[in-house]
Amino acid sequence: MPSGKPAGVPCVQLLPDRRCAIFGEPTRPAFCAGLKPAADMCGDSRVHALAWLSQLEAATAPGHAG
Repeated sequence: MPSGKPAGVPCVQLLPDRRCAIFGEPTRPAFCAGLKPAADMCGDSRVHALAWLSQLEAATAPGHAG
């Protein structure tokens, strides 16, 4: 997404099963590769990880007063 990905809008590279279509490809944006999973992010389940990512997206949305 050359102009960035707005909060709440799925990435155009997101597959129906929620995996990245360009994971490991040289065309994958540096930003994506820079997001390194950590225990507090991943938790003990997929549900926890997706909730953490949703909170990160909301906290970094344009206009967010945080």
